[in-house]
Amino acid sequence: MISSEELTPMDTNEIKDVLMNSLALDEAHVTGDGSHFQAIVVGALFDGMSRVKKQQTVYAPLMAHIADNRIHALSIKAYTPEEWQRDRKLNGF
Repeated sequence: MISSEELTPMDTNEIKDVLMNSLALDEAHVTGDGSHFQAIVVGALFDGMSRVKKQQTVYAPLMAHIADNRIHALSIKAYTPEEWQRDRKLNGF
C-alpha cells in the first residue's frame, strides 16, 4: 500500500551532502534523473581498496535511502586523488 506520506526521491544535492558528510571525500559529483543516479567520488580513503570495496564504502551511508526507495539505482566511480588526476578528463571534468 502506498502511503500519502511516501518519501520523495532524493535529489543530486542531497546525495552529495550525505556522501560528503559521511565519508572523507575531496570531491563528489552526482548526476541523475530522480531515481537513477551516477556518483563520481574522490578521496584518499580509497587508496589500496578493490573496486568492490570502494563501492561498498560509498553505498554504506546511502543504504537507508536505497532501502526506502528514495534511490532506485546508483552507479559509482570511486577514485583516489591520483587516479582522479589521471582520469578526470575521461569523465568530462
